[in-house]
Amino acid sequence: MADVIIVGGGLAGLFNAILLNRAGLKVTVVERKSYPMHRVCGEYISNEVLPLLSSLDINLDELDVARINRLEVTAASGTKLSQTLDLGGFGLSRYTFDNFLYQKAMAEGVNVLVNTKVEDINFVDHHFEVAIPTNTLTTPLVIGSFGKRSNLDQKLKRPFFYKRSPYLAVKFHLRMDFPTDLIQLNNYKDGYCGVSKTDGDRYCMCYMAHRDDLRKYGTLQALEENVIRKNPYLDEIFRNAEFLLDKPEVINEISFEKKAPVENHILMSGDTAGMIAPLCGNGMTMAIHSAKILSEKIITHYKPGSFNADKRLALEQDYTQTWNKQFAQRLWVGRQLQRLFGNDNMTALSLNTLKRLPSVAQYLISKTHGQPFV
Repeated sequence: MADVIIVGGGLAGLFNAILLNRAGLKVTVVERKSYPMHRVCGEYISNEVLPLLSSLDINLDELDVARINRLEVTAASGTKLSQTLDLGGFGLSRYTFDNFLYQKAMAEGVNVLVNTKVEDINFVDHHFEVAIPTNTLTTPLVIGSFGKRSNLDQKLKRPFFYKRSPYLAVKFHLRMDFPTDLIQLNNYKDGYCGVSKTDGDRYCMCYMAHRDDLRKYGTLQALEENVIRKNPYLDEIFRNAEFLLDKPEVINEISFEKKAPVENHILMSGDTAGMIAPLCGNGMTMAIHSAKILSEKIITHYKPGSFNADKRLALEQDYTQTWNKQFAQRLWVGRQLQRLFGNDNMTALSLNTLKRLPSVAQYLISKTHGQPFV
């Protein structure tokens, strides 16, 4: 029996697995797809993770990442705000990074079940029963890292699931002539699109749009032509870039509602615990950092063979308090920034104001990044 079953093998799940396995716990990861895979994601990571990656012997040079230290935010009017990123970050595709972490976890002794769907999770008599198609797994601890939105959220009756979201997200990989050190956030009616280099010769373009606009125009291509390409910077990309994927990755009902870090004794990590607004461009960082926090709390409170209800409660409370202290303000700032964008006139006004107040712009950027951690 595993000490911990991790439901979902994305960044949060795999980092939890590696960290807990190194602490001597028996870890099983259950992932419904197989590696390597594409995921809807902006594919930018803040440099605040560098000390942790170094401690885990992860060499970014071997992954051919793009080093990013400049930000541009644009409006459909053509207005552009340019800023340096003091801390900076790097671009790395989920296709490359998730597969690398999967291989690393397996090599270090983590049990990973791929192409395996978790059908249900129940807490019974101080342990979990995790139902998969061929078996029911039992374990003292379950980590939920099953992404932005899952059928498991509905089974767990998580409140955010029942608040319908009007947003969808679409990701492409491109080959194009674009600065390698730049992340660009391009705004248009009801949404925005991030563009930056990843590993190799690929660029990531990930946009968010409103479902009413998709319904109005009928197809993604028509939506892009009538809404997204109204931003001249994006129109240039669509005209000149080479699109590399056979079809884009798409996810519906992107929710930015608050989520609880613990639900029915399941310890949530990454997007499953709370999703940062894409405008902050830092969801991958948050997933990694949340895994580091959760794994530390588990190591502190959990001892095989002597884990009781009081220790579980202490673990859950400690993790919730630490998670909120680390991420609550960042999520709040992201939601407030999101309100400034998506309307053409408001976006242009906001950018022109921030251009006149560069110290304010830098302050807002700093609030979307954390401090380096190990």
